[in-house]
Amino acid sequence: MRNRVVAVIATAAAAASVVTGCGSSSSGSSSASTGTVKWWTWDDKQAAAYQKCATAFEKANPGDTVQISQYDVSDYFTKLTAGFVAGDAPDAFQNSVQYFQAYASQNQLLPLDDLIKKTGYNLSQFSVGVNAWKYTDGKQYGLPLDWAATAVYYNQDMLTQAGYTQQDVDNLTWNPDDGGTFDKMVAHLTIDKNGKRGDQPGFDKNHIATYGVGVLNSDDFIGQTTWSSFVSTLGWQMGDKASWPTVFNYNDPRLVKTMDYIKSLAARGFMPGFGQFTGANGQNSVSDVTQLGSGKVALETAGSWEAATFTKLPGVHVGIAPTVLGPDGKTRKVLSNSNGDNIWAGTKNPDLTWKWVSYMGSAPCQTLAGASGTFFPSIPSAMEASAQAMKAQGVDWSVFTQYQKDGSLYPAVVYGAGAAMQQAEQPLLDAYFDGSRGDDVFAEMQTKSKSILAGD
Repeated sequence: MRNRVVAVIATAAAAASVVTGCGSSSSGSSSASTGTVKWWTWDDKQAAAYQKCATAFEKANPGDTVQISQYDVSDYFTKLTAGFVAGDAPDAFQNSVQYFQAYASQNQLLPLDDLIKKTGYNLSQFSVGVNAWKYTDGKQYGLPLDWAATAVYYNQDMLTQAGYTQQDVDNLTWNPDDGGTFDKMVAHLTIDKNGKRGDQPGFDKNHIATYGVGVLNSDDFIGQTTWSSFVSTLGWQMGDKASWPTVFNYNDPRLVKTMDYIKSLAARGFMPGFGQFTGANGQNSVSDVTQLGSGKVALETAGSWEAATFTKLPGVHVGIAPTVLGPDGKTRKVLSNSNGDNIWAGTKNPDLTWKWVSYMGSAPCQTLAGASGTFFPSIPSAMEASAQAMKAQGVDWSVFTQYQKDGSLYPAVVYGAGAAMQQAEQPLLDAYFDGSRGDDVFAEMQTKSKSILAGD
């Protein structure tokens, strides 16, 4: 889901630019007179999950109604922008951090600080995501709805046949010099078409039957489900500041060395080359699930939102392991982001809308909705309840709950100009991985990020 949101930023960005200053529209939302709160989402699964909360909310508040609408992500932000312009946007809506800066700067979002103070709402109940919804003015504009992280998904049969155990894959170490035990495992799991493994004499890197690891060589310009889990163990951070940075640290030697290592995996035949796994939308667009399900990949890193889908792959026994430990054998760092709940500044009924939004951000609602197993609740107690519900269905989320407990999670950087950054940086990163550019590309990427973040 998060990668799909990134992909539609450019489409909606141009439309978003026309709504500046429209947040004070006099027409507002029409829901105040009917006691109805309108809430939008792009996620059909979360729409169904939060409908359970809506039913409970209506029962506890006779006369009030929650109207949930779901739109495909390809249309969602365009429709939302049109609502801002027309003055009939939903009272509240699910938002991505990539649109937060634009909407907040255009005065389309209602600051929540006074409502939080008035009702004694407890922001500290969330494990992740709170600061992602705090703008440059210091005000809180949203509540976390969910969170996501990365894990290693692997073909259990392939690992067993190669002589590995669950403990082995749970404790993989990595460094950019020799790749650690991760590199050794990936090499051994790679098998050429003559049956030779990647660490055996006579291995043919040009004719591969099974790759040790799926694609790590693109995905997106922040490496959410690919290279971020490697380079972050070295102490590297995306921006010079965690929130609203002035530059992205693309030319940091730690990142360059990590990228060179990842590129070497393909050169040695252990990972598919750039664009080798392709789909309808072009290079590297085949889903992570498809790669593992093809039987041509032994393990890969992918998002938590795909966990249930992985474990239901027909004919493949899929295990879930944590991301790699760093060179010290102790440090594990996992990027986490969080979608959020915003209230439109033009709502005519902020108190009722806040009542609904704050209920969505409560342990009872998140436990109720999270039992669907389609997203990770941001409140730890609700996450535990969701994990137990999924365990009863044969899906083990213990890797992700452990991230919360051991402090492995770190928040995605909050920044502006997401559309411009995507358009400028992704082609350069792709050029590096397809071999048309060398390490010099990272200095250019860093320079571009500084210019874009400065608004030049």
